[in-house]
Amino acid sequence: MKYNFDEVINRHNTNSYKYDFPEMFNKPKDALPLWVADMDFRIPPEVMAAIQKVADHGIYGYAESKDDYFNAVASWFASIHDYHVKSDWMVKVPGVVFALGMAIKGLTAPGDAIVIQKPLYYPIENTIVANGRITVDNPLVYSQGRYTLDLEDFERKIVDNNAKMFILCNPHNPVGRVWTRDELLCMGRICQKHNCIVVSDEIHCDLVFDGHKHLVFSTICDTFADFSVICTAPSKTFNLAGLQNANIFISNKGLRARFKHEIWASGYAQLNVMGMEACKAAYIHGRQWLTELMQYLANNAAYVCDTVAVNLPKIKPIALEGTYLQWLDFNALGLSHDELEDRLNRANVWLSSGTAFGAAGAGFFRVNLACPRSTLEVAMQRVVSACSESRQV
Repeated sequence: MKYNFDEVINRHNTNSYKYDFPEMFNKPKDALPLWVADMDFRIPPEVMAAIQKVADHGIYGYAESKDDYFNAVASWFASIHDYHVKSDWMVKVPGVVFALGMAIKGLTAPGDAIVIQKPLYYPIENTIVANGRITVDNPLVYSQGRYTLDLEDFERKIVDNNAKMFILCNPHNPVGRVWTRDELLCMGRICQKHNCIVVSDEIHCDLVFDGHKHLVFSTICDTFADFSVICTAPSKTFNLAGLQNANIFISNKGLRARFKHEIWASGYAQLNVMGMEACKAAYIHGRQWLTELMQYLANNAAYVCDTVAVNLPKIKPIALEGTYLQWLDFNALGLSHDELEDRLNRANVWLSSGTAFGAAGAGFFRVNLACPRSTLEVAMQRVVSACSESRQV
């Protein structure tokens, strides 16, 4: 491999949200963190060089993008996802969660119902509630180690609550599903039938494993673009979250105008100059890096599955189709969620607690696979130690 994903980089004392603030979350000071979704890998060298070029210039005034920025983004989505965008569709914002907030404010009214599918990345619901809207859960169906949709309940929830928006998460965080064409088509037709706007969080769209294919929601049917907002960013793909850059695509002029109005009302104007240059460089030069990353992540996922199969066979890994976040079912151990969390804390390993993603996450934990194998091995040894039946606590 050209890139060294085995390199262990010390992230302590860098103001890393992942590493430097355990006390904020009531975690042991030395807990090994595999929770928040950023990577412990260096970004592609071409992206580092682009950022360094800006840094070396020494002036960091207001910046705006030119055609080369759009061309890099558009070329990436056309070549990888067969998604062909126009420049006037694109709205640049500092992040996908920010975009969700702007869509909620601009495309719904206070008191409106918004459908989500739990267990779900918790900032989505937090943003809905903080903006005075009502969350309506169409829970995913968990059976035999896999999550599927309840489409009858989905339509019923939209109709009964007169839902104005559905926030789709694809690939889904935390359960790792990459929704199929048929699944997306069914959800889209229901939303179209009942005039329900779809805001599609596709931040993990590039992180899809062999045997699965990410499909941009608005490409599923010719009419779906008329009522959809497609949220993308290079942040998960290339580990650029701290550079505050996302690209939102809205082909419907009316929806786009309402969305942009909320951005203007928020006082936001230009992109972070570092994030803009990093995004452009990543989409131009990052293809091989991403290919090797996915191979490394697939091997890490296999390692976690093998480790629990041998040492903790009652723990069930959920088949990972997309993202670098392995969802694990601990329920067969017969311990309460609080007991599980206490054992993990005692073992100094920090996973994302499933209950953060909703009540359906009780007994589940999310493991961030985007770290060197040596880090993952230490973490999984601690999980085994914490959860072995013979362990006395």
